[in-house]
Amino acid sequence: MGGESQRRGTKNIREVDASERIGKGLEVFLVIYLAALVGNLLIFMVIVFDHHLHTPMYFFLMNLSVLDLGSISVIVPKSMANSLMNIRSISYAGCVAQVFFLLFLLEVDFSLLIIMAYDRYVAICQPLHYETIMNSRACIQMAAGAWISGILYSVLHTGNTFALTFCGGNMVDQFFCEIPQLLKLTCSDSYLTEVRVLAFSICLFLGCFIFIIVSYVQIFKSVLRIPSEQGRHKAFSTCLPHLIVVSLFVCSSSFAYLKPTSSSPSALDLVMAVLYSVLPPIMNPIIYSMRNKEMKAALRRLTECM
Repeated sequence: MGGESQRRGTKNIREVDASERIGKGLEVFLVIYLAALVGNLLIFMVIVFDHHLHTPMYFFLMNLSVLDLGSISVIVPKSMANSLMNIRSISYAGCVAQVFFLLFLLEVDFSLLIIMAYDRYVAICQPLHYETIMNSRACIQMAAGAWISGILYSVLHTGNTFALTFCGGNMVDQFFCEIPQLLKLTCSDSYLTEVRVLAFSICLFLGCFIFIIVSYVQIFKSVLRIPSEQGRHKAFSTCLPHLIVVSLFVCSSSFAYLKPTSSSPSALDLVMAVLYSVLPPIMNPIIYSMRNKEMKAALRRLTECM
C-alpha cells in the first residue's frame, strides 16, 4: 500500500482496495442486481409501449427506472467482478468515473423525487389545473433540468474531491469509491473544503426534503377531505410509496455523509452505503408497481402481446 506523500495534480490513487466483505455476500448482491435490472427494465418497457401510461407521473417514473439501472450498474458489477477474480481493486481512473457517475445519478434521482412530489401535489391539491401545469412541455423541461443539475453537481464534487492531495495509502474500506472514505486518505486539512461542500449539499437536500414533507402535509389534508373512501385509498396509494422512497434515500445518505468518519472499519458504513446506493434501485419497482393496478394491467397487456 503506498502511503508516501504525493503532489497535488498527479494520479494520487493508483488502486483502491474494496472491502472484502462484499465477497461474503456475493450471491445476495447478484440476486439484488438481477432483480433490480429486471424490475426497472420491465417498468421502462411497460411505460414506453403502453399509451395508457403516457402521463406525467409515469414519465417521471420511467426516468427514475433509467437512473436506478445506472446507479446500481455503476458499483455492483465491478464489486462482484473484483470478488470473483479476487483482485479487490479499482484503477484511479475507474474510481474517478465511479464517483462522477454515482453522484450524477443520485443527484438526478433525488431531483426527480422532488418533481414527483410536486406532481402529486398538483394532481391532488389543484386537480382542475393539473393538465395546464403538468403539460408535456413542462414535464420535459423539469426532467431536463434534473439531468442538467446532476451533471453540474457531479462535476463540482468530483473535481473538488480529486483535486485534493492523497497521502494516506490507497485502502478504502467500502465496496465502491465513496467520498467520505476517500477523504480519509487526504493529507492534513486539505479535505475541509470538500467537507464543507458536502455539508452544504446535505443541508440543501434536507431543505428539499422538508419541502417535500410540507407538500405532503397539504396533500394529506386534501385527501382527508375526499368524501369517498375508495378515492382516499387511491390517493394515499400513489403518495405513500413515494414518501417511503424519499425518506429512505434522504435519511440513509445524510447519515452516511454527515456522520464523523472513523479511522477503523465500521459495519455501519457498509450498511448505510447499501441503503442509499443499492437498496433503492430494487425497492423502487416493488414500491411503485406491485400495488399499482394500472402498472399491473399494462404488464399483462405487454406479456399478452409478446
